[in-house]
Amino acid sequence: MFGVGNGYGAGADAYNYSIGQNNYGAQNLGAAYDFNNVQQQIPPSSYMRAAAPSSMGRPLQTSYRMGTAAQAAGDGPRPMTSNRGAGFSTAAGRAAAGKDSFDPFNQAGRGPAPPLQKRSESSPEEMFKEMEKEVNRLLEASAMAKSKNDFAMALEKAKEATKKERLLCKQREQANMSDQINIDLTYSVCFNLAVQYQANEMYTEALNTYSLIVKNKQYPQSGRLRVNMGNIFYQQKKYTNAIKMYRMALDQIPNTGREIRFKIMRNIGNALVRLGQFAEAIQNYENIMDGAPDFKTGFNLILCYFAIGDKEKMKKGFTRVLGIQNMGTDEEEDEEQQNNDSAAPTHTDSLKEDLKERQREAQQFIMNSAKLVAPVVEKDFETGFDWCIESLKAATYTGIASELEISKAIAFLKKKDFDRAIEVLKAFEKKDSSLMARAATNLSFLYFLENDLKNAEKYADIAVRNDRYNAKALVNKGNCLFARDELERAKELYLEAIGVEADCIEAIFNLGLVNKKLSLFNESLQAFEKLQSIVPNNSEVMYQIAHLYDMLDSPRSAAKWFNILISRTPTDPGVLTRMGNLFAKENDETQAFHYHLESYRYYPVNMEAISWLGVWYVKSELYEKAIQFFERASQIQPQEVKWQLMVASCYRRMGSYQQAFKLYQDINKNHPDNIECLRYMVTICKELGLKYEAYATQLKKLERQQEAKQQPRYANMTQQVMAEADEGRGGITSHSPIGNGPTSASPALSMGNMRATPTNGYNNNEKFFDDDDLRRSPSVTDAAPIAVPQKPQRKLVQKQQNDDEDWGEEELGDDLLPL
Repeated sequence: MFGVGNGYGAGADAYNYSIGQNNYGAQNLGAAYDFNNVQQQIPPSSYMRAAAPSSMGRPLQTSYRMGTAAQAAGDGPRPMTSNRGAGFSTAAGRAAAGKDSFDPFNQAGRGPAPPLQKRSESSPEEMFKEMEKEVNRLLEASAMAKSKNDFAMALEKAKEATKKERLLCKQREQANMSDQINIDLTYSVCFNLAVQYQANEMYTEALNTYSLIVKNKQYPQSGRLRVNMGNIFYQQKKYTNAIKMYRMALDQIPNTGREIRFKIMRNIGNALVRLGQFAEAIQNYENIMDGAPDFKTGFNLILCYFAIGDKEKMKKGFTRVLGIQNMGTDEEEDEEQQNNDSAAPTHTDSLKEDLKERQREAQQFIMNSAKLVAPVVEKDFETGFDWCIESLKAATYTGIASELEISKAIAFLKKKDFDRAIEVLKAFEKKDSSLMARAATNLSFLYFLENDLKNAEKYADIAVRNDRYNAKALVNKGNCLFARDELERAKELYLEAIGVEADCIEAIFNLGLVNKKLSLFNESLQAFEKLQSIVPNNSEVMYQIAHLYDMLDSPRSAAKWFNILISRTPTDPGVLTRMGNLFAKENDETQAFHYHLESYRYYPVNMEAISWLGVWYVKSELYEKAIQFFERASQIQPQEVKWQLMVASCYRRMGSYQQAFKLYQDINKNHPDNIECLRYMVTICKELGLKYEAYATQLKKLERQQEAKQQPRYANMTQQVMAEADEGRGGITSHSPIGNGPTSASPALSMGNMRATPTNGYNNNEKFFDDDDLRRSPSVTDAAPIAVPQKPQRKLVQKQQNDDEDWGEEELGDDLLPL
């Protein structure tokens, strides 16, 4: 080794050639020469002279070497084997000298090196470099904000970067340093600004910025940005301008850039499809399929063939799609993946994930293509499905073929051919378990629709057994239990389905229904409100929420949700009727009348609206209007005698006794056993001075017959009421224990089941007709009394008149019949 402080060899006898040392054993040379006596003499020859130092400051190496044996002991010149010239000493020597470390140049006492002097920033160049760095930082911040979908922040940073870059260029021009302007930085700033404008849908500003870049001749490759301009026109649905930009960009792409050329051609084809120019679009797509086929272009090509109705080309295009090489994992990688499924992943292979995503996308395009062409490529859809299934199996797409078979069964369902659908789905019983689970789910749903709960539950169990995490199978199982009134078990399955799939709409909706049936209204409301956040515009969900608020006695909240529902479905008569009922409960007769009238206008056979409007007109003493609604009701329900009785009652209150008597005669002719009609006829005959004995005799006969039929029933019901009173569970209430049937004291009991509607918004205790003259008629007073608990007389809202001729102050009931 030749170096500072390192001996050549090992031990103390090693030679050392040190820098700047020219001692070559001077004590031996002195024995041969006396240098003091030869100072003015001619120097000896080079053999006896030390070599001159080289230009590097090192002595020239010679072959002269002296051994250590020739050295004399004592103080004298150091031997050649000494290391002291390099400052080397032993640890003991350093300790004696007070030195702790190796310090050949004696720098330990100098202290630390002085700090570096700060670079002067006063120079314009340094200032411009700092400004460039700031612009680059803003560009990076803008790009990062866009990647996080914070488009507003990205645009703000892009604008700030643009301002600083313009200021930088201006200052360089003022400093006469225009030649140092960074045009690449200017391009980056403008391009980023255009991109951020486009992301924020500020298309006009984006187009202007792109135009500035494209027209600048300093950027020879900027013509490619016309693709971005074409994309903006495409988003604005200006397809003609988009095609123009795409073609201008295509002209600037060299033939070597095949991939980008095909992508631009696909964009042109998409724009042509939007314009309906399928022939030109097909030409573009076919060129791509000939050069660099891909699944997306193949699907678009099949779509164009479908649009022009060319069955043969559809078949050919589908075959070409099946022939495209699908990028994905090979068999060995698949086996390795299956073996490692149970092991926890140590890291994410982004490349493998990308390949899987491409494979899934390709399979989706193939499946969509098959569903598109299968129903139309042959004379009937079944043959077309069979052709597509065989083609898929031949191309080793067996999984997609099985999915297409399920689609075939669904096509049978759409055509109401349930037997064929069940036959196709049952064929999966001998296939893969996963496919069987999917088929069983559909079979369970089919049998449930046919009300075959046994088979529906059977196949639901099969689907759940094959895949416990199949939310739809759990919902089907829960539906079967719900139909059998096993509500608690059904609720558990719905909750399990929601645990598997948190946004399973069917499970959440059915959970709300089962809670509603269990009278858990708050829990039901919670389920439907959650569903409202998932599907905010679903009318059925809105109706359920409004109905639940109504059941919770919160009319304002119910009215709010019914209003929202009406804004979605303004012509739904049922919703309008419910809204009218809510206002009727709040005693807002004007709004109630408005909504009932709107319901009747959209659905003129809505009996609930018809009966409410008829009663409202009677209360308003507008009998002519009421007659119109009751006549409409009698036309809708001709076998229901109460509507004809209401019409006759309106004529009677108007004073048209002849018309009323004529209607009562028609009713008696069609319904001779109607006691109420006979009572009215007896009363009117007395008022008009006509003979009524025949009607009174017929009335007595009918009353006695009905009395004989109902006497045992009354006795039993009386005993039951008395027993309840003795047990302390209640007694005779304000209502008669006789469900219906006439009595001498209350001729309206037989009409207790003839209420127009229980939800008409009026108080059921109100009375509309109070014909005291009927109670005082001979046909009533002469009848034998019935030994049953009598119905207590209700208080009249208006003062009752004693004059039998006065009909104007009578109180009206819900059904317009005497109470």
